Amino acid sequence: MTAAGQQLHQIPVTCLKGVGAALEKKLHVIGIHNLQDLLFHLPLRYEDRTRLVSIGSISAGETVQIQGEVLSTDIQFGRRRSLKCILRDNSGFITLRFFHFSNAQKNSLAPGSQIRCYGEARRGRSGLEIFHPEYKVVRENESLLIDDCLTSIYPATEGLGQAKLRNIATQALAYLGENPAELSQTNTFLDDFLPRELISKFNLHSLVDAIRLIHRPPIEAPLNWSSEGKNPGQHRLAFEELLAHRLCMRRFKTDSEQQAAPRLGAAANLSKKFLEQLPFSLTKGQQRVYQEIADDLAKACPMLRLLQGDVGSGKTVVAALSALHAIDDGYQVALMAPTELLAEQHFANFCQWFDTLDIKVGWLSGKTKGRARVEQLDSVGNGECQLLIGTHALFQDEVDYKKLGLIIIDEQHRFGVHQRLALREKANRHQLNPHQLVMTATPIPRTLAMSAYADLDNSVIDELPPGRIPVNTAIISSDRRPQVMRRIEQACSANSQAYWVCTLIEESEALQCQAAEVTAEHLAAQLPAISIGLIHGRMKPAEKAEVMQQFKQGHLQLLVATTVIEVGVDVPNASLMVIENPERLGLAQLHQLRGRVGRGSTHSHCILLYQTPLSKAGKQRLSVMRESTDGFYIAEKDLELRGPGQVLGTQQTGLMSFKVADISRDAALLDQVRDASEIVMKKYPEIIDPLIQRWLGDKVNYANV
Repeated sequence: MTAAGQQLHQIPVTCLKGVGAALEKKLHVIGIHNLQDLLFHLPLRYEDRTRLVSIGSISAGETVQIQGEVLSTDIQFGRRRSLKCILRDNSGFITLRFFHFSNAQKNSLAPGSQIRCYGEARRGRSGLEIFHPEYKVVRENESLLIDDCLTSIYPATEGLGQAKLRNIATQALAYLGENPAELSQTNTFLDDFLPRELISKFNLHSLVDAIRLIHRPPIEAPLNWSSEGKNPGQHRLAFEELLAHRLCMRRFKTDSEQQAAPRLGAAANLSKKFLEQLPFSLTKGQQRVYQEIADDLAKACPMLRLLQGDVGSGKTVVAALSALHAIDDGYQVALMAPTELLAEQHFANFCQWFDTLDIKVGWLSGKTKGRARVEQLDSVGNGECQLLIGTHALFQDEVDYKKLGLIIIDEQHRFGVHQRLALREKANRHQLNPHQLVMTATPIPRTLAMSAYADLDNSVIDELPPGRIPVNTAIISSDRRPQVMRRIEQACSANSQAYWVCTLIEESEALQCQAAEVTAEHLAAQLPAISIGLIHGRMKPAEKAEVMQQFKQGHLQLLVATTVIEVGVDVPNASLMVIENPERLGLAQLHQLRGRVGRGSTHSHCILLYQTPLSKAGKQRLSVMRESTDGFYIAEKDLELRGPGQVLGTQQTGLMSFKVADISRDAALLDQVRDASEIVMKKYPEIIDPLIQRWLGDKVNYANV
């Protein structure tokens, strides 16, 4: 018996009948520690066990519940030993077959026994068979009830079966009471934090009704209720979870606005000089975004701005102008990129741009060793280094900035959450918080921007520099490889250059590099007249820089590479790209790769060389690439087809892992969630902490990035 007025998150699962130490341990594996956890552990799907079907009416492929008498039970020997059990009712016979069974099971299925079972009927050796059905022996004079609601199928773990999960979930539901009057009698309660105003305004179920509806859907509900997002109980919980995430992000933004940051850019002398020396004018989009950033930098609270722009829209120039604002006022800037290759490209660009402005640009990566490292760290510590460019090495403990005023993070979705947090905390050692500019060339769908990045102000460069010609994309089977070779020969003989990108399904960088090396050898043998270079992640920085330099200068005609060239590589003369096995990459990554061509004034082509046979989903994804060169459209489709974890690169980071909500399915809720968050912050601030604690718990820090 629980104490009066006890909340469900305070009651351990061990209070339930049948939950001992062993089962408790298994429940902990799937995140269930208390009754609230159990009630929020929602079904993946449903099965219909609300009726009994006659055996004679079953067709192959149907999932059915039947009841009958066991005629015979035999062990059969063939390629695999199996237990064959023939079941009959008044309408016909069916075979139940078990490949994994015990003697006790064999004995329980003795001829004459009455069995109720559930499973999928398939064509087998002796007509229709059900393999490994769930079954229950009906005792003499026992009358088994038919379920009065759909049967829930839950996420489980090894040694934790559905029957056990359903049993303890049903027990937990009893703690809610059957109706509001009974709720008080159970001496337990589950807080519904949402005020009546929100429940009424957004047409939501109460929390108790929502949970009951999810675990025990009515008979008339369709089986795809959850996957289609039509379950009103699921709708309510998804709304509350998205609201908790957004409030967490908004709180971080509000907290940030209370912090002090340096006011930057009053003089802007360096920016003016920089703009005068550029060989081109800024586009209207660049000018508008630059102004938004400049306005933020002039404020006394930290800027938190996301700069989005499609491949080649000129984000780096805007980043350079932003850096000059800080440097002009005597502050340092840290620019962090996810790969050495991209960091090296930035280093080369900024050195060239800032050379005439007499600005000291530093470089730091994990591979910077010995004397060079000591000198670089000293230069950062004494303030001599005004702009430090590098990889995640920028936030290691030994790096101590004298006066850090601005952090620029490129391709920010490629960093783990902890890494971004570490760089921000490093800068907090001084009284003033640095401004943050977060850049991405992978356009973030509006739905993700509203949830994952609700703490950031959003700037979008929505146009490309004049003269850019869209890249033509072709989808070609690997059977036509010889034709692709001829295309490369033609392009190179016309003084153009080409990329050949190798992808591998394996995560191993070593295997990817090996594949690139083998491909380069094959191409060299088949195209002897063409000068071929190779670049991959395992080469030393100096080697990569040398190969890229040769390619840029036109000494190499064809560059074979792994996906390390995805971002930051700019060779205007390259007009052809071949991507092998494109079906293995996400759309956003394919779009990034394709963005390496079409940077000059000639017509450019991208060939997606896929392996046959191509799945239906593969065809669908690749056809998106052929149809569009709009990064935002492609990002929306990528989200739709792959989900937020993969699009954001956050499956390992802990960010954006929802329990109930699904960003693609629940996209329509996001505008309502945004409006609800504003109401809560103004009128009901007392519910913010409990909501965040319920849905994010220990992950709150993850949102503070």
